Amino acid sequence: MAIHNKSHSNSALMTINKMNSNHIKHKTSVDFHIPGVTNCILLNEDCIDLLKSLPDESVQLILIDPPYNLDLAGWDTYENYIDWAARWLDEAYRVLSKSGNMVVFGGTQFQDVKSGDLIEIIYYCRHKTKFRLVNTIIWYYKNGMSAHRYFANRHEEVIWLTKTDKYYFDLDSVRVKYSEKDLESALKDKRLNPDNVRKGKNPTNVWEIGRLNGNSLERVGHPTQKPLEIIRRLVKALSYPDAVVLDFFAGSGTTGRVCIEEKRNCIMCDTDAESREYFARHLENMNHTKLAQPFVMNDTLADFFREINERFGDLDNEAVNK
Repeated sequence: MAIHNKSHSNSALMTINKMNSNHIKHKTSVDFHIPGVTNCILLNEDCIDLLKSLPDESVQLILIDPPYNLDLAGWDTYENYIDWAARWLDEAYRVLSKSGNMVVFGGTQFQDVKSGDLIEIIYYCRHKTKFRLVNTIIWYYKNGMSAHRYFANRHEEVIWLTKTDKYYFDLDSVRVKYSEKDLESALKDKRLNPDNVRKGKNPTNVWEIGRLNGNSLERVGHPTQKPLEIIRRLVKALSYPDAVVLDFFAGSGTTGRVCIEEKRNCIMCDTDAESREYFARHLENMNHTKLAQPFVMNDTLADFFREINERFGDLDNEAVNK
C-alpha cells in the first residue's frame, strides 16, 4: 500500500498551495527566459583559479563530484583534504547567487587527514561558513563492487547547500508519476492536494538510480562518471532555463551535457586534459537523441558572460515566471 505525504499537517506546504491558487508569487520565485541557444565552456585549469576569476553571485547552481583523495591518480591526491576543500568552499559561497544551490557528491569513510569525506565538509560549512544544509540525499544503487573488510557499499551521499533561505527549488519538474492504481487511491485522500497529486510524488531524499555498467551506452571513458538521470534531476530541480551552472570538477562533462539538453548555461573546469575528449564523446552521443539542443562553446569566460547577459534584453524569448 502506498503511504502518502500528510500534507494536511504541513503549514508551509499549505501556505504555498494557497499562494499558488491565488496566483501570488512566493519569495523564492524567479523570472527567467527560455533561450533558443545556450552557452557552454570547458577550461583545463585549477578550480581555485577558475573560482577566483568569477564575479560575485554569478552562479545559480554549483554541482560537483570532488576527488575523494583515494590516490587513484595525481588529481586525487592531497596532503590535507579539508584544508584544500576549504579554499573552494569559501570561493563557491562567494560566487553563488542569493537564490543559488550547491550540490556536493561524496561519502563518509574517513581514514586520516589526507582522506576526504562529506562529514568534514558539512562540519566546515556549519562552523566556518554561512552555508545552509537543506537536504542530504541518498543515492542508492543495487550494482556495486564487492568487499571483504567491510560491508559492501550500495549508496553514495549527496549534500544540498544554499546561501540563503530564498533558494530556488522546482519540485514539479522532478515529481515521480503515480501508477494508475496509486493515483486513483491518492485522489480519494481528501487530505492531499489533488493538483499536486496529478503532478506526481515528491521523489523524497532516497533515489534509486543504477550506477553505470561497464557496457552502458552513456559511458565515455571516465572512471567515476555519474548517470545522466541523477545529474538531470538535480539540474532541473535546482536551476532554471538560462541559469548558469558551474561544475569545477567536470570529469567526463556529464553536467555540461545535461545543461545543454535542459537549456542551462554551463561552466566546466578540470585539470585533466582528457576531459575535453570525454565531453566530445558526450556531445556525439547527445546528437543521436531527441534531447539535443542548440548551444555555443565559448573560448573565454568574458565571451560566455557577455552572450548570456545580452539575452536578458531579448524580448523574442519566451518569458516564464516560476
